[in-house]
Amino acid sequence: MSLLDSWTLSEHSAVGATHPTYRKGSGPGVIVIHEIPGLTPEVIAFGEEVVAAGYTVVMPHLFGTPEASLSAGSAAKAFRQVCVSREFTKLATGETTPIAGWLRHLARDLHTELGGPGVGALGMCFTGGFALAMMVDDSVAAPVVCQPSAPFAVGSKRAADLNLSPKDLETVKRRAAGGCQVLGLRYSGDKMTGTRFETLTTELGENFIRVEFPGAKHSTVTAHRQQEGVDAVLGFFATTLQSPQIL
Repeated sequence: MSLLDSWTLSEHSAVGATHPTYRKGSGPGVIVIHEIPGLTPEVIAFGEEVVAAGYTVVMPHLFGTPEASLSAGSAAKAFRQVCVSREFTKLATGETTPIAGWLRHLARDLHTELGGPGVGALGMCFTGGFALAMMVDDSVAAPVVCQPSAPFAVGSKRAADLNLSPKDLETVKRRAAGGCQVLGLRYSGDKMTGTRFETLTTELGENFIRVEFPGAKHSTVTAHRQQEGVDAVLGFFATTLQSPQIL
């Protein structure tokens, strides 16, 4: 039996792009964006945990092969797809990843359908910063940044970059100042995340909730899962998605 058999497969089209989506559950909406190499069994299992906690979860399929486990081969395939796609920024600084427009549209549609204060958005690894880019849209009320790794942390400038344009960064800062907090998870010794948590602390202050674990592992809610991290995410969703609308 496929791990995704109980999920509803659909497609979402916006801003000239179409990507498959998998949906399951009921309650407030949460968009879970997979890491490299894709919708691995660990990512799907995390999505199931969010569903069980009482949420409507939508998992876009952006690259890779659904249900393929993390391996050198699956990672290489995903990297090839990412590197040739114009939807993602890899090394550029001060730019918002182009896929953000599609993700924001997905969030708006989900919020319009389900109502409430907004939807949650969680990115991880290469997609970690995508939740920040989605936060530019008011439909996203609970952004979660797990081990953000783009742009690739080659050099100090890229290591500190948030994968946002200056205009989008100002919007994120305005929303944070208005009460829309951002939750971030990482291992303190993870070099792939660079110094982005320091940048987020500087830019957002106390509205950046920083959760760090000792060691140099990487995937906080999947391959190197920390129960404390998963609990922090679910607690953040429970508190934020039941709160009054954040403007």
